[in-house]
Amino acid sequence: MPEMPEVETVRRTLKQLVIGKTIREVEIRWPNIIKKPEQAEQFADALAGETIHDVLRRGKFLIFILDHYSLVSHLRMEGKYRLHEPGEKEEPHTHVLFTFTDGSALHYRDVRKFGTMHLFQQGQEYDSLPLSQLGPEPFSEDFSLDYVKSKLKKTERNIKAVLLDQKVFVGLGNIYVDEALFRAQIHPERKAHSLNEEEVAALHQEIISTLREAVDKGGSTVRSYVNSQGQAGTFQETHFVYSRKGEPCKRCGELIVKIRTAGRGTHICPNCQPLPHG
Repeated sequence: MPEMPEVETVRRTLKQLVIGKTIREVEIRWPNIIKKPEQAEQFADALAGETIHDVLRRGKFLIFILDHYSLVSHLRMEGKYRLHEPGEKEEPHTHVLFTFTDGSALHYRDVRKFGTMHLFQQGQEYDSLPLSQLGPEPFSEDFSLDYVKSKLKKTERNIKAVLLDQKVFVGLGNIYVDEALFRAQIHPERKAHSLNEEEVAALHQEIISTLREAVDKGGSTVRSYVNSQGQAGTFQETHFVYSRKGEPCKRCGELIVKIRTAGRGTHICPNCQPLPHG
């Protein structure tokens, strides 16, 4: 599933491709992707004639800013955007097509059909789900050490479950939670409130630095992720633990193991991330 670094990379490439383009028509082949308005035809009709002025991101959501509307898009596990020029061969699993007045078209592909699109009157997108309950951005001033401390000390959930909660820590998913916890040398099954001040400070810093490095490298291509120009990310080449089960730890040489935590497959180094007893 694309996480914040991958979605940010898609956002940046989309800005290069679609800013200033005016939508001539929208073809919706899988209406279930459209969550607001209820009728897919209303979605298509509203967007006809709208020009794309910006592409923003909130957590794992893309936000297309148009003349009168904001289109909120979540890629879920396999969603991809790709700009197609006139006459270019269409790719399989294309479910929504935004054709522009210049003849090019932005295609939304989704093998699993889990992606979602919500259309709001511009300025109202942050007042309703899916954006209204999201936590602060990891690169924002709101994501302070004091904020992290306050959230962790109030819960008995394990630290991985808390980090995956988008109401608390927006943008983090399985890959970057595992990587940040390894870098901070914290076991994912630790109770969040049990972390001392030094551990919380280390985790806060490693969340930010891990995500920054991932954005700089275009995200992680572990399965099928590519950006809107068809390019793969390279951060997976520097993963310490994620998807490295059975390989030696880059820090100590212990073999990386995979466990299940917070309902997710979780990669750790048993030596670098010990689970305290008692």
